Amino acid sequence: MEDRARRRLLAVGPLLTGWYRRESRDLPWRKTKDPYRIWVSEVMLQQTRVETVVPYYERFLHRFPTVDRLAEAPEEEVLKYWEGLGYYSRAKNLHRGAQMVVERFGGEIPADPGKLRGIPGIGEYTAGAILSMAYDRDATAVDGNALRVFSRLFLIADPVDRPAGRKKVRDLVEAAIPPGEASVFNQAVMDLGARLCLPKGPKCEECPLRNHCAAAEEGVAEQYPVKTPKKRPVPVKMAAALVVENGRWLIRRRPEEGLLAGLWELPSAEKAEEETWEEAAARAVGASGLRVRVSKEVVRVEHIFSHRKWDLRIYRCTPVTGENAAGPFFPPGDGPDRWTWATPEECAAYPFPTAYRKVWPSLIREGV
Repeated sequence: MEDRARRRLLAVGPLLTGWYRRESRDLPWRKTKDPYRIWVSEVMLQQTRVETVVPYYERFLHRFPTVDRLAEAPEEEVLKYWEGLGYYSRAKNLHRGAQMVVERFGGEIPADPGKLRGIPGIGEYTAGAILSMAYDRDATAVDGNALRVFSRLFLIADPVDRPAGRKKVRDLVEAAIPPGEASVFNQAVMDLGARLCLPKGPKCEECPLRNHCAAAEEGVAEQYPVKTPKKRPVPVKMAAALVVENGRWLIRRRPEEGLLAGLWELPSAEKAEEETWEEAAARAVGASGLRVRVSKEVVRVEHIFSHRKWDLRIYRCTPVTGENAAGPFFPPGDGPDRWTWATPEECAAYPFPTAYRKVWPSLIREGV
């Protein structure tokens, strides 16, 4: 490492920790050393803004205040308290992880890095965050903010979403942490990336590292971090059926694997090229053994996932024969744990994907 880069590395730690102690945000998870609460906050903060997370964090911990309470809760209830945060696999892994902590570690979240990383949903970053913030270990916690901040400080040309680029950042972060200050340092990097070292329009003039940042010096901050080009979300046509019978809606639970695993929805199916939207909606209901008459499109919504873009169209449907509508019409191997009838008010107790919550008022108007 050249002398200039070495001097920069030595300056980063004291400047960042000093800035953080003066300017840190007042956030609820920073008022505790409880590893469970820190774990919950870090999982929620993955790919989600702080201002969105705070009310979810407080509500979630009010219902599940300890790892034991979370472990014993039904998965569906956990998903309901997660509803709206997205990336539901995070909630499922958190739930499974809590059960492992209770079963294997007696309800105590381990301070051993290897054991931590063996818990579902806890990878290198989350383990580092828990170790540094809860147990005051000198552990690195390299998230998207750290990748952006350090790639700009040192003009890292390797894509940071590839192993070589991530390792370069991790090595620099590890070298920059002042001994005994990992907790403050890691949170300082997060705050700097969230508030000043922004992806677009970084506020370099306010940054405590402005005199030590190579990207700011050369005026190229927005060119970093380098990433491999993203693929555009694949467009998917989804037809759903709002089946109404005696003021109740037919709903089903999605499979336990795949997109939106374990959440509830109106019966839906991906539209095939050779069929109409109405035929796709009827086919979605047909999986239950119920025949319906499709009348009209109720509402249409677009929703973007990380790799897919749904064009979701919901159709009002009525059972062809009312006598079987509320009965046990489920196919072999399926049952009321996957399909049920519920009023709009009862549906509020089930975890639904955000795509449906976007149009909930329209569904209620049409479905009652």
